[in-house]
Amino acid sequence: MNILITGVAGFIGSHLGEQFLTETDVNVIGIDQGVANEPHKFRNLENLLQHKRFQFYDLDLLSDDFLPLLNDIQVIYHLAGIPGVRSSWGDEFETYLLHNGLVTQKLLEACRRLPIDKFIYISTSSVYGEKTGKVSEDMMPTPLSPYGITKLTGEQLCRVYHHYFDVPAVVLRYFTVYGPRQRPDMAFHRFIKQLLLDEPLIVYGDGKQTRDFTYVKDCVKATASVATADHVIGETINIGGKERASVLDVITLLEQLLHKKAKITFVEKAKGEPVQTWANISKAEKLLNYEPTVTLKEGLKHEIDNLEKQYKREEGNS
Repeated sequence: MNILITGVAGFIGSHLGEQFLTETDVNVIGIDQGVANEPHKFRNLENLLQHKRFQFYDLDLLSDDFLPLLNDIQVIYHLAGIPGVRSSWGDEFETYLLHNGLVTQKLLEACRRLPIDKFIYISTSSVYGEKTGKVSEDMMPTPLSPYGITKLTGEQLCRVYHHYFDVPAVVLRYFTVYGPRQRPDMAFHRFIKQLLLDEPLIVYGDGKQTRDFTYVKDCVKATASVATADHVIGETINIGGKERASVLDVITLLEQLLHKKAKITFVEKAKGEPVQTWANISKAEKLLNYEPTVTLKEGLKHEIDNLEKQYKREEGNS
């Protein structure tokens, strides 16, 4: 099987590529851009670049010609895009529209002319907006942020291309994925780094907001299973975690794991972020045999270990 992953140098994309390369009959083509200028992306690719069944292309999907790479591809995973709620306001919205909307449309337009088996679009719980209790895929999306709007736009594009051109699209909605290789701007990465450096932890709002935290290995296992799953084309599927917790609960766990007391600085609540997220994963359980297994405490320990090694290596190279 030949698989193409956009955003392969990212946090989740790099793990997904590695997961597929554990299977002897899979070849992976990866696309990302600007890797030479982003150290964390370069680190993410290190293991993949050593593998003989992996090919990497540094391309801008907006302007570069990616069509030749789609030949003989059976499954496309589209993870590339601009992430983040807080930075999607104001003038940055145009960038989000281009990379989360127009790029998705360009890929789908190419796929309508190709005999691919599946086009898997990675979306986010941000499309739901503020909901009470567990959210299921049939609930009306009401995003609270420009970011959520652009990701929902990508979902709707998948639906119309599936409806009119039979593009075999599947939509996965991720719920707060964490673990090794998290981007430096993401909360857990920031908290761990700030604790290691004895710096104040910056918390948006009161810290009582709850999230459905999904460990990256659980997320990737579910995501990879879509490639061979039956009865998933045209579906939207939640990918959530093993447990929920508040931001303050997470900080307490980090204090225990690092044997440090956090100094917390509370700042204004970020616009566009819901008070809670909580996934109903019954569809993923049914269609993908999905069962998250990693507890929040276990996952945080793995992320701490990864970041401690990373920062020690960086100190040694400075």
